[in-house]
This record gives sequence, C-alpha cells and structure tokens, in this order.
Amino acid sequence: MGIILSRLRRLLGRSSSAETAVPAQQQQPSAKSAESVESATTASKPSPTLSPAAKSPIHIAIVGSGIGGLSLAVGCLRNNVSFTIYESALQYSVIGAGVGLGPNALRAMALISPELRALYDTISSGNLSQDKLHVAMEAMYAEPGFGEKRGWTPQPFGAPCYERTSAHRADLLNILTSQVPKNAVQFNKRVTNIKQFPNEGRVELSFADGTTATATAVIGCDGVKGASRAVVLGPAGFPDEIAPVFAGKYAYRSIVPMAKAQEVLGAEYAGDAKCFNGPDVNVMTYPISSGTECNIVACKFTDKPWTHPLWTHRVTEEEVRADFADVDDRLVALIACAEPVQWALHHHIQTSVYYHGLVCLLGDSAHATTPHQASGAGMSIEDALILSHVLGAVEDWRELPAAFAAYDEVRRPRAQKIVRTSQELGAMYACQDPQYGDNMGKIVKNLNERFLWIWEHDLEADMATVRSRFQEARKGV
Repeated sequence: MGIILSRLRRLLGRSSSAETAVPAQQQQPSAKSAESVESATTASKPSPTLSPAAKSPIHIAIVGSGIGGLSLAVGCLRNNVSFTIYESALQYSVIGAGVGLGPNALRAMALISPELRALYDTISSGNLSQDKLHVAMEAMYAEPGFGEKRGWTPQPFGAPCYERTSAHRADLLNILTSQVPKNAVQFNKRVTNIKQFPNEGRVELSFADGTTATATAVIGCDGVKGASRAVVLGPAGFPDEIAPVFAGKYAYRSIVPMAKAQEVLGAEYAGDAKCFNGPDVNVMTYPISSGTECNIVACKFTDKPWTHPLWTHRVTEEEVRADFADVDDRLVALIACAEPVQWALHHHIQTSVYYHGLVCLLGDSAHATTPHQASGAGMSIEDALILSHVLGAVEDWRELPAAFAAYDEVRRPRAQKIVRTSQELGAMYACQDPQYGDNMGKIVKNLNERFLWIWEHDLEADMATVRSRFQEARKGV
C-alpha cells in the first residue's frame, strides 16, 4: 500500500511540473511512450520517425546512446536539429543499476520534453514512507548497531525543493529510446577514428566494421573512456587530461528484491533511502522499480592505485567481507548479495575545455564523476538541454564553434564543480575529512546545505545565457 500511495502522490503532485513551459521553437508533437506503459498511454500512436531533414542546416553525429546521448537526441528532435546516433553495442543497453535524479535534472527533463518528464513519473520510485517525500536519504553510522551505542538515530537530509525519486537505469533508457526514431540510430558502430575537416564543415567517423560516416559535427556521448575525449583534448593542448583518473575507491553494486533487503537489513532500515557511513566505507541503499527492488552501492576507499588491467575485478566473498570488517553484520549480509566484483571508480577531475573545432563532449565523456552527490546522470540531462537549445539556433555550420563555445562557457564550470565537490563529499562520508571526522551530526548539517546549489539551479537562465552568448559570438562569423 505504501508503494501505491507514494506513486499516486508523486503523479498528482508533479502534474504541474510536467507542464513546465518550453521555448516556442521546442513545441512539436511528442513521440510515443515507453513500451512498459504503452498500453496505458499511447497505444494508438505510431512509432516516431525522423523526418528527412526538417530543413536543418546541420547534421549531428551523436556517439553513444546512454542517458546523455539519448537526452540530447530528444532535445535535437524538439529543436529541429538533424542527427544520427552511432552506438557501439548491438542494441540499446538493457542492463544497469539505479539512477537518482534531483529536482534540477527533472526540470531539465521537462524543458527538453514535457512528455518525457511525465513518462519518468511512471517508472520512478520514492521513499516508501509517506512522510519522507522530501528526504534525500537518512544518514547512519555503518558500524555495528548503526550508531545506537552513540544514541544515534537515522537523521534525514533533503530540502523542500527536493522530492526523493530514482529509477532503474534500464527503465529510464526505455522511456528515452521510445522517444527516438528507430531510423535515427545505427548499432554495432564502434568509433575508431574521428577526423575533422573544419574548412569544409564536416567530420568523418570511421568504425570498427570498416564503414565510415560523415556529419557536420560530432557530439561525444561515449562515456568516461570514450574515444571522443582524445579528439577534443589532444588537439586543444590538454593531452594530460584525456585519461580518466582513479578516484581512490571501488564499489560493489547490486539490485535485490525489496522483500529480501527488508529481510536482511530489517524493515526499519530498508524501504527508504539510507546512507551508511564509516571509516573508509560508504554504502547507499534506495528503492527503485516502483519500490519492488533495492539498489545498493557499497564503496570502499583506498589509498592504493588501481593496478588491475580492467575496471572490474572479481574477488572472493571473504575479500568482500574483509573490506567491510568494521561494518554492521546486517549491512555486510546485504552487500554480500552482490556479485563479488569490485568496480573501480574513475572521474575527470580536470577538463579544461569541452570542444575543439566541430567535436564537442557531453556527459561522462566531459565530466565523469563519483556517485556521492547522485548528479552524474542529472548533469548529462542538463548538458543535453543546453546543447540542444543552442544547436537549435544554428543557421550555418560555420556558427557551430560559436555554439560550442557558448555551451562550454555555461556548462563546464558547473559540471566540473560537481566532480570536485562529489570527491570532497566522498571523503566526508568515509570520515576522512578532518573538519568532520565521524561526527555524523556535523555531517548531516553539511548535507542539508551542500546540495542546494545543485538542486535550485536556474536552468532557464542558463538557456537564456547560452543563447545570448551564441548570438554575440555569431556576429563575428
């Protein structure tokens, strides 16, 4: 019953947010809904198709079909920007873990597409407790007893502007792909080279299958290890920034049935989002899949380098338990539900520019971050909003560098601050910050303040700024 009431409250309470005003040039017929809700929402609608050119003066190659690339594609559709998505996999990804979106990300989604925002409400999950709508998480000690010996009880952090919402990544990708025309996507296209012809207004992409493609510009949405990053930062004079940096931690990830989580952890500690903190550890648990599943991210911090050839490393169950030796047995048992695989966490702590010539970066390829502020996916959606908005104003390919420069000016300072402050918060969670130590009261006070600049950001002002900067720069083109 709690799950149903939570879903109804969000749908009713957010009905106005899905109607968020969108600039006039974005108003176009929406595409069909996701397959998971098709029968209830758009059973009579045909599949979306990409119009031949829509009189677009440019054609964009979007490399990668993750959250950022797909959000950009939806934004391009609504701004009459022609595009093709090139995805290295054989099909859209159907795997993944939980994704948390803050109010800033949800506003960005609504500004990109009100229908997409409404669809998100059909797949999202909040806290199961009815009185915790505005609670991001509850802070706990990870130690045995969860801090009871200290007299500690779960303490919430959040804000009135915040509504707890998260989703399974596969569900989010499903609603995004439902909005993208099938004829706008090419699969099994792993990029091996990107060559610019800036004086001709074209970029040539080469793929592992031996084929090539040409576009006016390339938007690299190919993730933290994507090839597009080198194409931008190398020629721009920042080769030392190309490679992602190990963030000093690895994670164990899992999704378990909520009933199992409540059985292992206890009903009072599972069902609502929790943040368990202790020396060199941080464990996040929160509901997804309409509250039927629990997403778990258990981070272990280390001062040693990551020396394994891959970013995933299988270990024994004994090694998992050793990583969390000083953690409550109930939480260790929940972590043990995961495959004993360490996922090395990397980020782009420094990125001096997001574009070079006719190639531009978006999402993790630009600013991969650690998960501590739950802002990685949200930043990708914000990127997509701002970039698609300014691309919609381009009237000639020669204006593209000016558009990319305006996007870089608006997005890079905010996104890179996310990367830095997420790393700082990780240290606080792991009791490594000498200013806070293991004083959970001081940590919670900080948590109730530190997210506001992220959540309350004025995206409409960013849209106006990027358009203004572009209009100023294009005068010299």
